[in-house]
Amino acid sequence: MPVFGYEAVDNKGRVLRGALEAESEQLLIAKLHEQGLHVVRVEEQKSRAKLFSGFSKPKKPKLQAMVLFARQFATMIDAGIPILRCLDILYTQTKDPALKHALDAVRKDVKSGMALNEAMEKHPTVFSELFVNMIRAAEVAGILDQILDRLATFLEKDLEVRQKIKSAMMYPVMVLVFSFLVLIAIFMFVLPRFKEIFASMNVEMPAMTQFIFSASDFLIGYWWMLAGAIAGGLFVIRRYIRTPKGRYQYDYLKLRLPIFGELVLKLAVARFARTLGTLVASGVPLMRTLEIVGQTSGNAVLATAIEGTRASIREGQPLSAPFAATNLFPQMVIHMMDIGEESGRLSEMMVKIADFYEQEVDATIKGLTSMIEPLLIVFLGGIVGFIAISIMMPMFKLINTIQ
Repeated sequence: MPVFGYEAVDNKGRVLRGALEAESEQLLIAKLHEQGLHVVRVEEQKSRAKLFSGFSKPKKPKLQAMVLFARQFATMIDAGIPILRCLDILYTQTKDPALKHALDAVRKDVKSGMALNEAMEKHPTVFSELFVNMIRAAEVAGILDQILDRLATFLEKDLEVRQKIKSAMMYPVMVLVFSFLVLIAIFMFVLPRFKEIFASMNVEMPAMTQFIFSASDFLIGYWWMLAGAIAGGLFVIRRYIRTPKGRYQYDYLKLRLPIFGELVLKLAVARFARTLGTLVASGVPLMRTLEIVGQTSGNAVLATAIEGTRASIREGQPLSAPFAATNLFPQMVIHMMDIGEESGRLSEMMVKIADFYEQEVDATIKGLTSMIEPLLIVFLGGIVGFIAISIMMPMFKLINTIQ
């Protein structure tokens, strides 16, 4: 999705500058108008590394820094420390440069009389729409400590799931990378030696031996072409995925993968349920909640489906009916959503769904890890065995000839 830098003026006459992702310039302007901003100019960012002149580079803080910030903020507010004092302490203690820069601006705006959610809203790359809307609801209801605690719990759960995935995939990825490097070394340095030996002795080579020697020659002579083709292909794919159509097709493909599709769906459902439950419990209006849930779902297919449900819900249909019509969400989610609506405990039911699917994600990851490791060993063993047999066959012929 393209990134646009913007300059706008709020209803108090302050000039705001920043950068946001949007499908088009018109959608960005409409979004800024909804926030009560008068847009002065908008330009598309040509490169993610450089914004056009006059706009600052958007930086995102690490998730760990946001988790620590939310938890410390919640603890200090619960202890009765004034907001300004909390912001001063958090600004002093944080090490993340993006968060530190944003906190410096936020505390200055709050000191000048601006509401906390308005001050945070000026830094969309640091404080997400979910974050800002929860803070806004907390300030209206006067329960900032409770909302911050929910927000901290939400971020902690999100971080926990991501760390589980990273730790589970670390070993297979390391094995795959190391094996790939070993195979390159064999093709570029070991096989040419054997080829010279066989050529000097006029040994007749089988077809499979000629094949691996040809592959070795191609890799040595045209490695730069192969590397360029791979890099170019990855660049084109990444650029296409950044377009709305490309992103949708990519996310659709992930959901349809034979083994990993189930994991992707469970992750998306867990994130959807926890976000929905947290926002509803915090008092954010339902229509605004669904908009934020779609934007933070992490999957364009689910985001489009969620966006499509808003019209039906606006017309008065129960929440579960349009979600069931998407055929994307498991039946358990629909039933729990229906029960939550009827009992008035929708947020509680959504959190239970999130807990369940996060456990399912953990179990699925462990199962995939235990399955991937032997598959990698068999795959790499097959390649090495093929190379070994290809080398041994002409050696046997050479021994027979000598005898």
